[in-house]
Parts: sequence; C-alpha cells; structure tokens
Amino acid sequence: MTAGDIRVAVLHGPNINTLGRRPAAHYGTITLPDLEQQIRGWAAERGIRVGCFQTNDEGAFLSHLHGLSGLVDAAIVNPGAWTHYQWSIRDALEILGAPFVEVHLSDVEAREPHRKISVVREIAAKAIWGKGPEGYREALDAIPGLLQ
Repeated sequence: MTAGDIRVAVLHGPNINTLGRRPAAHYGTITLPDLEQQIRGWAAERGIRVGCFQTNDEGAFLSHLHGLSGLVDAAIVNPGAWTHYQWSIRDALEILGAPFVEVHLSDVEAREPHRKISVVREIAAKAIWGKGPEGYREALDAIPGLLQ
C-alpha cells in the first residue's frame, strides 16, 4: 500500500469543537477549524487521504464509527472526555477493523487522576498525548508503519 492509497479518519469527541475557548494552558489557542486545516495539510504532504469528524453526541460518534468499517485503513481518535469512561466508544473502535492512534492535545498523564484512565488505550495501536497539534502529525507519521 502506497501512502496515496491510505485513507484515514480523524475523529474528535466532545468539547473539541470549543478549542480556542478552553484553558490555553492545556489545549493551546488553536481552534478546531485551524487544527483540522493543519491535519489536512500534513496528510496532503504525506499523500494520505484524510476525513475529519467531530461531534458532542455519543450516538452520532458511534454511528459514524460503524459506518467507517471497510472504508478507512486507519483512524486518529481523540475521544475527549469519553476516553475516561465510555466503553461503547471502545467497543465501536474494536470492531472498526482498522488500527487507530489515540491522540490528546493535553498531557493527560500530568492532569487530574481521572484523565489518566483510558478505556481505549489497550486496543489502540499507539497513544500520543501532551504534544498539542503536533500529536496529530506524529500520528499521521506512524500510520504507514501500522499498516505493514
């Protein structure tokens, strides 16, 4: 599979749409449209086809994930607050049939104790946190190796 053949879904969970208004110490000042523009640019540089999706609605997130089966080769997922407790998201990722990278803008390991819990981490091919938007670039760089 060449890079141009790689199809990646970028999925953002709750409150990611409020980037730019969230505490800058944890999330920086980037907005979701700016973040997605960066992701699309990095993907284009690598010849990777990418589609982005964000919702605050768990049902919409699950339905979108279910619809991706067989359509994407990999995913980059920031489940937001769902990371810490939402087993239905884990189940949907488990049946996706493609590897995924868990990404968090903030350093979840250095924050409140509940943020250290991830119900998806053990099924993720890779997990990246605390690198801000650069974490998404790192995830894009990792994906071709995950597909070999």
